[in-house]
Amino acid sequence: MPQAPKHTPPVVTRFAPSPTGYLHIGGARTALFNWLYARGRGGKFLLRIEDTDRARHTQAAVDAILDGLAWLGMDWDGDPVSQYSRRDRHIEIANQLLAEAKAYRCYLTPEELDAARDKARANGLRFESPWRERDPATAPDAAPFAIRFLAPRDGATTIKDAVQGDVSFPNAALDDLIILRSNGDPTYNLAVVVDDHDMDVTHVIRGDDHLNNAARQQQIYDALGWPAPVFAHVPLIHGGDGAKLSKRHGALGVEAYRDMGYLADGLANYLIRLGWSHGDDEIIPRDKAMEWFDIAGVNKAPARLDLDKLKHINAHYVAALEDKDFLDRSRPFLEKPNISLDADNIAQLERAAPFLKTRCSTLADIVAASEFVFLARPFAVEGKAAKPLRKDGAMDMLKDIQDVLSEEALWLTPEALEQRLQALAATKNTGFGAIGAPLRAALTAGRPSPSIGEVLYSLGRVESLARIGDQIH
Repeated sequence: MPQAPKHTPPVVTRFAPSPTGYLHIGGARTALFNWLYARGRGGKFLLRIEDTDRARHTQAAVDAILDGLAWLGMDWDGDPVSQYSRRDRHIEIANQLLAEAKAYRCYLTPEELDAARDKARANGLRFESPWRERDPATAPDAAPFAIRFLAPRDGATTIKDAVQGDVSFPNAALDDLIILRSNGDPTYNLAVVVDDHDMDVTHVIRGDDHLNNAARQQQIYDALGWPAPVFAHVPLIHGGDGAKLSKRHGALGVEAYRDMGYLADGLANYLIRLGWSHGDDEIIPRDKAMEWFDIAGVNKAPARLDLDKLKHINAHYVAALEDKDFLDRSRPFLEKPNISLDADNIAQLERAAPFLKTRCSTLADIVAASEFVFLARPFAVEGKAAKPLRKDGAMDMLKDIQDVLSEEALWLTPEALEQRLQALAATKNTGFGAIGAPLRAALTAGRPSPSIGEVLYSLGRVESLARIGDQIH
C-alpha cells in the first residue's frame, strides 16, 4: 500500500527587532529576506518586538520600525507581538526545565560570580556554578537565585545552517547560561526559543552575529524536546572598505534614505542584491524577487555597502515613475524658501518631468536638475557659462534664433524645436554647436539641463523668447 505523502508545514518566518532606535539598513535587509522567503512560498511573515529591555524600550522606536517596514512595502500577518507581554510564558518554561532537572538554581552573589569566572578563566576552564552539583536545600533562607540551564559538558552542538552549512560548537565552550534572572526576568535566549516555538516559526533568517546564540538555543530546543526551526545566518553588511558597517559608511535608518529621496522600490531592490543574487540580474521587481528569492542563493561572504550602486539602481526606479507621480513625490524637495513654486513654474516642471526624471538618481536631485527652470529674469550669465555669448556673431545668432522660434506651432514637441534649429544651422552652413552653445547659455546660465529642444519645450515659448531677448545687446 503506498504511503500517504508527508505533510509539509507552511513556511513561517519572523522579524524580531529590538526597539531601541530606527530601522537600521541591516535590519531592513534581514526583514526583507524573511518577508520574501515567506511571501514567495505562500507562508506567513510575523513581526515580534523584542522589548524585554524596558529601560531602552520606547514606543517611538517601535513606531519607527513599523513605519520603516511599511514604507519599504513589507506587510506582516497579525498584530506585532510584544516579547515582554509573553513574560509569564517564558517564566513557565524556565520553571518546567527546573522541575525536569534540566536547569538548576544558582545562588551565587555577584561577587562570588565574578570570582568564580576569574578562576575559571585563569585555569582555562569552562565556568560552572558550584550550584550545578550542590543541593539547593543548603542555600540560605530566602536567598535570591537565578535559574541556569544545565548545558551538556561533553561533545558538541551542531547547527545545520542553511547558509553557513554545518557549524559545530564544542560544548566545553558553552557554559550554563542564565535563563531566568534573580529578579524574575527571563533572558533573551530562552525567550526567543519559546516565542519561535509558540509562533510556529519554521525558518529563522537573521544576521550571523547570532550564530553563537543559535548553539545555545539549539540546546534549549533539545532539552524541551521541541523541533528547532531551520536556521539561516546571513553574513552582516560591511562598509566599502571591508570594515564593520557604521554611520560613516551610510549605516542609517531607512527613514534617512527616504528623506534623502530614495524610493522604497529602489532601496528594496538594492538590499535584495546585497548578499543574494539571481544570475546577473540587477533590476529585480518585487514580484520577481518573491518568485526567485531562496536562502540557497545567499552568499557566505559579507556584502559591502556601495552607495554608488544604490544610486544607480534607484535611478532606474525614478525614471520609471509616471511623470505626475515623479513630480508629486519630488515636490517636498522643492518646497524651500529660495524656490518659488508659482503657477508658471509648476507648468514648466510638468512639461520638463519626462526629461528631469531621467537625470535624477534620487528625488532630491530634482533641485539641481530643475535649477534652470527657477532662474529669475533678468539674470546675468557669468564666468565660463558666458563664453559662448562673447564670441563674434553670438548676438546676431540669438536674433536669428528668436526669429525662427517665434512660430507657435513649433512649440508642441521638443523634437520640432530641435529640428527647426538644425534647419537654421544648415541654412547658415554651420555646426549645431554654433547655435546650441549661445542659446543654452541664454536659457540656462550654465545650469545643468537636458537637451536644448527639451529646455525650450520645458520653459515654454514666452519664457524662452524672453530669456533670449534679455541676453541680446
